[in-house]
Amino acid sequence: MLSSRGKKNADTFNIPWRYAVAPTYNKETNPEGIICFGMAEHGPVRSDIAEYINNNVKFNTNSVCYGSMATEHSLAGAAASHLNKYLKPLKPIEPDMVVKTNGCSAAGNMLAFALAEAGDGVLVSRPVYGRFELDYGVQGGVEVVYADTDANEAFSPACIEKYEQALADAEARGVKIRAVVLVNPHNPVGRCYPTETLTEILRFCNKHQLHLISDEIYALCVFDSGYTDAPTFTSVLSLAAPELIDLNLVHVLYGFSKDFASGGLHLGFIVSHNAELRRSLSAIVRFHGPSSAVETIGTAILQDEEFVAEFTEKSRRDLAYSYRIATSILDEAAISYIKGGNAGFFLYIDLSPYLPNDDTLQPREREFTLAQKLLDNGLFLHPGEEHCKDLGWFRLVYSHDEDVLREGLRRLVKTVK
Repeated sequence: MLSSRGKKNADTFNIPWRYAVAPTYNKETNPEGIICFGMAEHGPVRSDIAEYINNNVKFNTNSVCYGSMATEHSLAGAAASHLNKYLKPLKPIEPDMVVKTNGCSAAGNMLAFALAEAGDGVLVSRPVYGRFELDYGVQGGVEVVYADTDANEAFSPACIEKYEQALADAEARGVKIRAVVLVNPHNPVGRCYPTETLTEILRFCNKHQLHLISDEIYALCVFDSGYTDAPTFTSVLSLAAPELIDLNLVHVLYGFSKDFASGGLHLGFIVSHNAELRRSLSAIVRFHGPSSAVETIGTAILQDEEFVAEFTEKSRRDLAYSYRIATSILDEAAISYIKGGNAGFFLYIDLSPYLPNDDTLQPREREFTLAQKLLDNGLFLHPGEEHCKDLGWFRLVYSHDEDVLREGLRRLVKTVK
């Protein structure tokens, strides 16, 4: 028999379409295999990271012992130096402000425990990365509460009105909001937040004494998409002045899975001025910390500033190239998507014109039916995962090798047209 929470977690696997389908496509060996446009990975540059590790990382006794037994601790310092260079915080990040984790999913889970009680909530605008419901909810029991914005309104200072309404509605039904969670650059829209919007969100959090958790895991995945007026990336740490917000309320998440195309390393960081929070996190980091071997790899990469700069530039060029391929094919097929993006790995596409007209289906089942039709034709797209308030929107990940991207888009167009 399971505990009530064990049973609840087991039941999450009964939620339709909750988890992505593994890709099986190979141009040479399995050309009819499944292509997955649902997993946010930057495949074309993974080989660069693997090659760097093979050629440059040397393990020593610190790489294979318990972290607490290591005679040197350099990862936090390397991370602080890297983030100071690229996030440009108003107040420099010190190594003791960095909590090492085994990824940003673990970081969200840890913050759920440290900042909220079970049954409390965190506030996000939508559409948004759907896995937050797992990160904050599966173990922490924290509810993700959605401010009812659309994909454009979320980036405007006007979003504060929707935050205020969602906060009031949640508390009216007994849900205490503890934090606002941002993804900047945004997943799934692929835009960066303008500084004026970030400033208003900081003010909102300070007004209500809410923590601001800014997931900045795509910070370096910003590229030239051709939209000259698209905002560039701005970290909340570069805006968070004491006169604007209590710095103890501001926490930034960062990791290796996106900027360094290495989700399999499971390496992330929580950056916070809040010493009490860091002390609380340290009590549970034994369950969520990176291995000593991964610390060795991460330290070597971050300390090699020349490699980081060259890799980042190559990554940005590749993303820009893939973005142009994807948008040109979608434009030619007259498939709508949110324009103005310049970051991340994805386009937010509108497939609502292709939903089945079947009155016997519940609204969300119409998305599931279209998703199944796509899968039958060898392409996986996640239905409803990014929690748009309107039906028919899907996140399309384009950061693939060109042959995979073109074949997947061909299957998409073939299915809906």
